[in-house]
Amino acid sequence: MDNREDEQERGITMKSSAIALYHQFGGGEYLVNLIDSPGHIDFSSEVSTAVRLCDGALVVVDAVEGVCPQTHTVLNQAWGEGIKPCLLINKIDRLILELKQSPLEAYYHLQQVLEQVNAVMGMLHTSKVVEAANRREMFQPPANKPDQSSDQDEDEKAELDCEDDASVYFTPESGNVMFASALDGWGFSIGHFSDMYGKKLGINAEVLRKTLWGNYFLNTKTKRVCKGAQEKGKKPLFVQFVLENIWSVYDAVVTNRDLIRLTR
Repeated sequence: MDNREDEQERGITMKSSAIALYHQFGGGEYLVNLIDSPGHIDFSSEVSTAVRLCDGALVVVDAVEGVCPQTHTVLNQAWGEGIKPCLLINKIDRLILELKQSPLEAYYHLQQVLEQVNAVMGMLHTSKVVEAANRREMFQPPANKPDQSSDQDEDEKAELDCEDDASVYFTPESGNVMFASALDGWGFSIGHFSDMYGKKLGINAEVLRKTLWGNYFLNTKTKRVCKGAQEKGKKPLFVQFVLENIWSVYDAVVTNRDLIRLTR
């Protein structure tokens, strides 16, 4: 969507631009208005304006670079406007062609990127709970006794522990994380592969959706999904069913250009 000449020359988005996309899903018809806002820190004002106009946000993170300062800013702006963002880890192709990582190495790298993003979300959530507790304390009479002060501190800690933060974090099994290569024009979520392999292997698709990302592996003898892939030296399901297939495609198409494998 970078249609300005200076944007194309510099290879970055400098001005927000919008496009309407027609989409069919579940028998319904939808019109999605998408606003592409700059990712460079010099154009943060464009992001602030776009966030106020949107009902949701798709935060794009480079699979190689990981979390950058502007990632903090964008997530903070979305949080401040009450928008629940989805995470798109882009440029997976760079892990294959530039870093030359194996599927297993790429999996652990993607885990680290996801943990970095969730660390930012965790800080935002904690600051929200603490701020709410401080506001309540302003309207309460001051504690005169040491026992009352300690009780308030314990109440704040208990509130932070009890606060439901499951929906705050990005988890592939919940459907709010996607993996893509915009340059090569492909992307997917866990749901795409869980539905496909559920039919192929005769395993409940919902079970695969919850276990395709994480420390799980497939027992080939019993055809059951088991926990403890790392401890038992097994390939995680995400590596076996997703990444290895993507790596094979790139090996046949880009790296070795194997025409025989392509014709198959």
